[in-house]
Amino acid sequence: MREIDLAVYADALAGESAALSARAERIRSKLRQSKIERRARNDLSATTVDRLESLGLLCGTDLRAAHAELRELEESLAALEELQTWVEGELAA
Repeated sequence: MREIDLAVYADALAGESAALSARAERIRSKLRQSKIERRARNDLSATTVDRLESLGLLCGTDLRAAHAELRELEESLAALEELQTWVEGELAA
């Protein structure tokens, strides 16, 4: 394999890793926001909750689906990291 090919591939993998990491962080943020919203729903009046829902400011998050997606992303990131380590080893060789 040519070193330049490995370097280009390593860069592409780094980009993919960044994209997957960003998606995972967005899901973590959504889960944190969902926790805040659950607390707010318990403390606010039903009228206020209804109004906020109609404005799209309180949204129901499918927690099970979000956690499943996060697990998938974390597993994908681990596999990608393993591939990146291999490519870097090939570059160093």
